[in-house]
Amino acid sequence: MAIMNSKRTLTDKFLPIYLEALRIDSVIDFDLYLSIGHDLVLYRAADLPFTEKTRATLLDNNIKQLFIPGGERSRYQTYIESNINQIIEDREIPETTKAGIVYDSTKLLVKDVLDNPTLSDNIRRSKDLVESSVNFVIKGQDAFHNLLMVMSFDYYTYTHSVNVCTFAVAFARHLGYSDEDFLINLGTGALLHDVGKTKISDRILNKRSRLSPLELELIRKHPQWGVDLIRDTNLVHDSSYYAILQHHERDDQSGYPAGLRGEDIHIYGKITGIADSFDAMTTRRVYQNAVETYPALKALFERENAFDRNLLEQFALLMGPREMAQL
Repeated sequence: MAIMNSKRTLTDKFLPIYLEALRIDSVIDFDLYLSIGHDLVLYRAADLPFTEKTRATLLDNNIKQLFIPGGERSRYQTYIESNINQIIEDREIPETTKAGIVYDSTKLLVKDVLDNPTLSDNIRRSKDLVESSVNFVIKGQDAFHNLLMVMSFDYYTYTHSVNVCTFAVAFARHLGYSDEDFLINLGTGALLHDVGKTKISDRILNKRSRLSPLELELIRKHPQWGVDLIRDTNLVHDSSYYAILQHHERDDQSGYPAGLRGEDIHIYGKITGIADSFDAMTTRRVYQNAVETYPALKALFERENAFDRNLLEQFALLMGPREMAQL
């Protein structure tokens, strides 16, 4: 294996990627590094074709993970988004690996969205990647199981957004919604549901102590702010806004921003609200430890009349015994 003479330490900012994410005979416009000891060593420079021989050499050396410099992340993300459908359809790639590629690429995309939520290209990319994710999820229950296995349960707004999108689409599928446009519009809204938080300082979002009345008022504005930000791009289907605007509304009128009653909350708002609440409890935050799946579901049921009881029962069925062993 020809290793080029260039080293960087593992402490530098590098992004691990799956070998299977690289398509045969495609020209890769980012550098590829290998982990050797405590160093990362340049294996292939950018703008070289990735051949079957290259792939076979890596597999012969039992290498399934490579690294790219953090500064070339956007190039890698563009490459993945251009090839994601081929990756999903490739029968030679293990389903768990596909789930990892889908999850990681969506997570990187959401970082871009949160950095610039009004950039039209970011929203267009979100819709395209949600469509690919929906195509992956609707393959069946195993796709959802595999996504659960690769999910991050350390809370960041971008990981939370991807988790909520995954839960929402899988939940809707479980409920019997099979129309692809329905799932894509729901998934797009769920992925972007917290984009309004970009207008709130991290100091408030990560505050360990009780929020002041003014801080709480700001938090309660983030659903409307999210709608306002995304609407400026004019790229999202009108129905997607329900997930953004109503994910904190509750059947008993205790929610925000409008204090709607159950019958006035759109199904996207109800589904995203359950997914959002569940993920918020089962991920670790700076001010709170994560709880296990059963206690989280129990807490949702104990919020009497806040959530649609039938939907909660179906969500509990979705998060069945197979998942309980993994979370």
